[in-house]
Amino acid sequence: MPDGRLLRWLKRHLHRLICGSCLLTLAHPAAARFEIPGFELVYNAPAGTPLQADDLRSAQAVWREMFAGARQRIDIAQFYVAGQPGSELETVLAALREAAGRGVKIRLLLEEKGVRLSTPETLAQLQAIPGLELRIIPFGKLAGGIIHAKYLVVDGREAFVGSQNFDWRALEHIQETGVRISDAPVVAQIAAVFEQDWQAQPRLVTGRPVPGVPQQAPAGDLLHGNYLIASPRDWNPPGVRDSQAVLPRLLDAATQRIRVQVMEYAPLSYGPKPSRPFYPLIDNALRRAAARGVKVELMVADWNTGKPAVDWLKSLALVPNVQVRIATIPPAPGGFIPYARVVHSKIMTIDGRLAWVGTSNWSGGYFDNSRNLELVMNSGAMAARLDRLYQQLWDSPLAAPLRIEYDYPTPKPGGETGK
Repeated sequence: MPDGRLLRWLKRHLHRLICGSCLLTLAHPAAARFEIPGFELVYNAPAGTPLQADDLRSAQAVWREMFAGARQRIDIAQFYVAGQPGSELETVLAALREAAGRGVKIRLLLEEKGVRLSTPETLAQLQAIPGLELRIIPFGKLAGGIIHAKYLVVDGREAFVGSQNFDWRALEHIQETGVRISDAPVVAQIAAVFEQDWQAQPRLVTGRPVPGVPQQAPAGDLLHGNYLIASPRDWNPPGVRDSQAVLPRLLDAATQRIRVQVMEYAPLSYGPKPSRPFYPLIDNALRRAAARGVKVELMVADWNTGKPAVDWLKSLALVPNVQVRIATIPPAPGGFIPYARVVHSKIMTIDGRLAWVGTSNWSGGYFDNSRNLELVMNSGAMAARLDRLYQQLWDSPLAAPLRIEYDYPTPKPGGETGK
């Protein structure tokens, strides 16, 4: 077409081209997301509940994108793995297989005690992926606890930490919160945690001693910047702060309001059954905050209403300035699903300025002797978005104030025949 005719054609059809482009954009909008520099908030809501968040991407969408962008290596640490045919987790496993097909090396570190919780078919699917190396770590031989952290690292340049297990229920029927991380120093620390445990595994399996980790006090102010904290302290790589030391200090710095959501809260640890040793570290810090006039809001899952934990919740709820609510997710429309339909996020905000997203429940056995990771973000924007997420559940019909005089029935997450 000669230049003159092309110009006349463009003039006649320009409006149509622009409108068509607009319609195409509307038909394929960019995926909504919420992020601050280096950190994207990731969220899963149980199907059929009013807890959706259109501006937050799901873990499965983020994981698939991360795996699709992998060039050299994917490192994954999980407590257990459990899939279901046709579930969202199947799409994640497919993305892993595609990455392996491109020559990406995959390392999967799995907790030994989580093997019995895993679906054999899912384990077999993972082990069948070319180039995937699986190590099962008896973490209890090292520190007395388990690998409870749920995280992954891609090419040493980005990572994910969150409450989401590699479990189809976590992606479809459980309320979960995590963070995709591109902040280079934090990603490097997460990668160092993985490497520490990956190298410890063959020694633990063969009964050889694991070399001690040089301890150093990380420089920096806890109330500025964004950083990783982890547990257990004695097995954190140099430079990674200790969760058990940091959390009480953060709570002690609160001046107005503390909001906490976890699946389980109790000032108790786990000893030889049926003992539950006293673990007052966090409970004392929350009571100190309330005594200073700080408003403390604690929201836990209905699975937390068994004894003796519920008695400690009631004790805390009696403290002035403390409110406790129990969140209950209704059964799935298709019927009961064992170990699902629960709130599992582990989040906190302080004074609308600090945000916390992690993998630990707030009781003994998580911050002291198990591998867990927590992200601390001194960001008003991230704290505000987490506050809205928290408030959505807190104000919903799914969350009810703890009833002091009520004798709660024993929770049965696995159903009448489960535990």
